[in-house]
Parts: sequence; C-alpha cells; structure tokens
Amino acid sequence: MTITNPTFNYLIIKHEGLVNKKEKNGGANLGFEEKLWKSADSLRKNMDAGEYKHIVLGLIFLKYVTDAFEERHNQLLNEKSEGADPEDRDEYLGHNVFWIPKKSRWSEIQAQAKKPTIGQIIDNAMISIEKENSSIKGTLPKDYSRPALDKTNLGKLIDLIGTIGLGEKENRSKDILGRVYEYFLGKFASAEGKGAGQFYTPPSIVKLLIEIIKPYKGRVFDPCCGSGGMFVQSEKFIEKHGGKKEDISIFGQESNETTWRLARMNLALRGIDADIKWNNEGSFLKDEHIGLNADFVLANPPFNDSEWSGEKLRDDVRWDFGAPPVGNANFAWVQHFIHHLSPKGIAGFVLANGSLSSETSNEGDIRKEIIDADLIDCIVSLPSQLFYSTPIAACLWFVTRNKKNSKLRDRTKETLFIDARHMGNLVDRKHRELTDDEINKISETYHSWRGEKSPKPYQNIPGYCKSCKLEEIQSHNVLLPGRYVGTTKNLKTNEDNLDKNISSLFEKLNEQFIESNKLEKEIKQKFGSV
Repeated sequence: MTITNPTFNYLIIKHEGLVNKKEKNGGANLGFEEKLWKSADSLRKNMDAGEYKHIVLGLIFLKYVTDAFEERHNQLLNEKSEGADPEDRDEYLGHNVFWIPKKSRWSEIQAQAKKPTIGQIIDNAMISIEKENSSIKGTLPKDYSRPALDKTNLGKLIDLIGTIGLGEKENRSKDILGRVYEYFLGKFASAEGKGAGQFYTPPSIVKLLIEIIKPYKGRVFDPCCGSGGMFVQSEKFIEKHGGKKEDISIFGQESNETTWRLARMNLALRGIDADIKWNNEGSFLKDEHIGLNADFVLANPPFNDSEWSGEKLRDDVRWDFGAPPVGNANFAWVQHFIHHLSPKGIAGFVLANGSLSSETSNEGDIRKEIIDADLIDCIVSLPSQLFYSTPIAACLWFVTRNKKNSKLRDRTKETLFIDARHMGNLVDRKHRELTDDEINKISETYHSWRGEKSPKPYQNIPGYCKSCKLEEIQSHNVLLPGRYVGTTKNLKTNEDNLDKNISSLFEKLNEQFIESNKLEKEIKQKFGSV
C-alpha cells in the first residue's frame, strides 16, 4: 500500500474500524471517503459540480491503473533474473493490468503537479493510455489543459489523490476504489442537484434489485445503464456467492455520451468486460441490442420522461400491451424491458409510484393488459428520500415470463406485494438508505414466497406483505402494495390516499407541461420567435 501522508494513514486505520459498522447499519458515511470528498470539493471553487466530476473521476481512474501497473512492474523487476521483462506489454495484459507508458505513470505526473503545464501533461497521459489500451479508447477525459481549469488547484488535487492506494492487490481486495468511486458519484449527484443525478442509482436500491433477481448466470441487460452500477453490483453478487463473473454476459446502452464514458471507466476499473453501446437517439429510437433475449434485466430509467420521441413510435413492435402515451415514457420502458426478456427471464427495475395507479392517457389500459398477461411477479413500494435526483416516490417492479419455473413453486396467477415505505435510515437531512438487514428481509420474503429454501416459510404479514390472486388485482387495476397488504393500527389508509393524490398531481402537472410546450410551439409557428 503506497501511503505517503501520515494523516491519511490514520484515516485508513480509522476506516477499517468503520467498515463493519457500515455493513451493519447499511449506509453510514464510510470515514476517509467523506474527508477526501470535502478536501477535493473545496478545490473546485466556483466550478460546476458536473464539470468537476470528470476531472476528479478521471484522476482517480489514472491513479488506480497506475497503482496496478506499478505493482505488477515491481513483481517483474524481482523476477528479472528468471527472464521476466518489466517492459514487455504482454506481461501486464495477460494479468488483466493496463499497460501504462512511462510518461503516463502517476509518479511522473505527480512529480510535475506544480508546473503550469500540468493540464497538458495529464491530457497527453490520457491520450497515450487510450492508444495503448483499445478497450478504453475514447473514454478518458482529455481537457485538463483548458484555460478555465485552475492549474494550482489541479496540482493540489493530484497531490490529494496521490495519497490514496487504489490499485494494488490489497486495496483491490478491500475494494477501496469502489468505495471511493461510488461515494464520489453519489456526492456529485447530490451536489449537481435535482435532475442531474440521473446516471446514479443509490447502492442500497441496486443491492436490493440484485439480491432479489440473483443474476448468477446468463445475459444481463440494462438499456439505460448510467454509470454502470447495476453491472458492478451483479459482479459483486456473483463473487460474494462463490460464482464466476465469467458466467454472465453484460449488455447495456446509454444515450448520454458523458455518462457512457463514466460507465466504461467504472467497468474498466474493475476489469469487467461489457458490451455497452452509446448513441444520441437512445434505446427507444435506436435499440442497439435488437434481438437480445436477456435472462436478467436490471434498470433505473428516467422517471416520467415526457421527451422520449413517443410520437415517432406509435406502431413499434415492442408495444405488445398498447402504445405508451407520448407524454410519459414509463410504460414504454416497461414494455421495452419485457420485449428483451428471454422465455425464462426476470426483470427488476425502478419506476415512479405513479406507474402503479396512473390512469393518464391509456396507462391504465396498458397496466391492465400486463396484469392480465400474469407477468408481474412482485411489487415493492420504497421509502421516500432514497434518490439524489428526484423527490418523487418510487417502487420496484419484478416481471417474469416464467412463473411455472420447475425449480420453484408454481406462482401462476399470483403476485407478491411488499410495503417497505417505513424502512430506511436517514444518512443526512435529505437522504435515506435501506439497511442491509432491511434488504435481507425484503429479499428473503420474496425468495421464500417463490418456494426457495428459507429460514422461515412465507406467510402474509399485515401492513408488510401479501400474496394476491390475479382476480383480486384485476378487480382494482392498481398495483399499490398499500392497497393489498392491509394495515397495522390503521396507519396506511391515509398514506395510500396521499400516494394516489401525489401521483395524480404529478400526472396533471405533466399534462399541463406538455400542453404548454405544444402551445408555445404553435405560437412560435404563427408569430415567430419574440
């Protein structure tokens, strides 16, 4: 471990004591990551968080790949008498380590951190690394030399990141990189404000999705993959349960080029091979994975997207349950996920709560068709304040084409509802996280209901979970768990009404927004721009 700062040594030691605490309470601040964030954030001065994000994460990437390279380089130096060549590129690539040209190595860069030309030095390093490693070509940020970036603060940031050991074997085993990277992604999402953290799904939600669908083996697909968190957690899940990450194939798509770069960096840092596509049009207008039948779909699409080009896709082959309304993409996403499911596939995804009860346009009709097709395996309502990017209440959908799976109980014409609105711990005044115990409780409830081996047999618990027959759900045509699980001490009736009222309000606001845009276009066409 290469630690040059005594204060940071103390923080690392302190951090080791905090890891177990975090694992018990499910999401407290990790320790040194918070102090590192505060130091790094203080250096950005008046720079926009969205812009600064790529500066920091690019340097973290560079530090990581250099640490891994230099550890391998030292091994080869020690084996030189046995014929090893420390400058043989294949000696690195064969061990899943990027080849880093000498002028691009962190020690070379940090030695020049105080030079006014440090921005150009970093840009040249990034260009050189991409040239030598085709898997990350076109991914790394290369605009550190721009005049607007304060070079004094850039040098200080390099010195700060230089105190962290990231890529050596010991730190890889502790996933120090993952902790720093994910913590920074979350903090940047929060700093950028509402609507800017679309690429980032809070880890506790991702973990819950993964624990429920168990992507052990097969094709994993996320058509709105953001920074790649779903894929990273899938790999972690497999390794945690003694499997091989080579047993899954990863496919993804992202319409935001900057976020796509983040995803590729995020996956490359962990040695994850994935087929991640990017285009400006997005998954609806230009599906990059036509014909893919995924065993697992994991996704957190943008909520209530009114600008998804739905008017151009009225007769699309994916709309088996009805053409989604032009003003809201929620049920376009649902049908896109279902379209890509294999005959035995399962999809787990996040949606706004409005999807559970909305009657706007023909959303109620589409939901009814999906219910009638008996595709919905489970619905989980989530607590508020989980997301950095939106205050909208959210839920998890789990959809499967195969409720008669021979390895499990026949669940034909049954759906499990779980109400988790009262779960989660506040980690600050604005944000809440599900604890590991809560994640385990929800996932174990689902798996025991499916007929898997479980410490406790499944049973309905008033106010928390209920297994419902299809006929009961059809009679309501809503999927709000609070409607079905009943109440404990009559706490939930008012909350269910509040959920419906809030959903209705958002629907009306969305309709007014669409009408306003139409009116504005008509005025401009008739009278020209004012």
